[in-house]
Amino acid sequence: MDALLILLAYLIGSLPFAVIISRLYGLEDPRSHGSGNPGATNVLRTGSKSAALLTLLGDAAKGWLAVWLARHFSGESATIAAAGLAAFIGHIFPVFLKFRGGKGVATALGVLLGFHPVLALTALGTWVVVAGATRYSSLAAMAAAVEAPFAAWMFSEQRELTIAAALMSVLLVWRHRANLVRLLAGTESQIGTKK
Repeated sequence: MDALLILLAYLIGSLPFAVIISRLYGLEDPRSHGSGNPGATNVLRTGSKSAALLTLLGDAAKGWLAVWLARHFSGESATIAAAGLAAFIGHIFPVFLKFRGGKGVATALGVLLGFHPVLALTALGTWVVVAGATRYSSLAAMAAAVEAPFAAWMFSEQRELTIAAALMSVLLVWRHRANLVRLLAGTESQIGTKK
């Protein structure tokens, strides 16, 4: 049962809401914009704020759902942690898109919400503070990712959740490596500016 829950979590995480919602809206494939990733930012670049918002919510919801299912049907902290990590991996390496997915920010937030609401709130708070101070969304996402394992260590008694949060943090920062290069070069786009 635990193995099936983890597999199901991966498949849920693999659902490409950016592509699904763009098709429902009759928009261009979001992978033809910006970074080429199927994510809310590139859906926004197609010109629809509501489609981008639905993508963001869908990507977060699938992370939360995977954790909720594991908590409801297993209850084992190791299974809950593995399901959250599997959903996140499903988003960045989705089987439905030939393993070419998004960066995982919204899905990671949903997973953290499933782990413990405080973890999601602290990650979101970190993103808001850093984004507000620097106007760099990518830097804010990486800062929130780095903060998450420390928050998990402080607020959760389940060591497995801290390990899962740390692994997601490493993968999320790795997915932002091109952004990191642009940040260091001073060429990264800021929030509210066009490329």
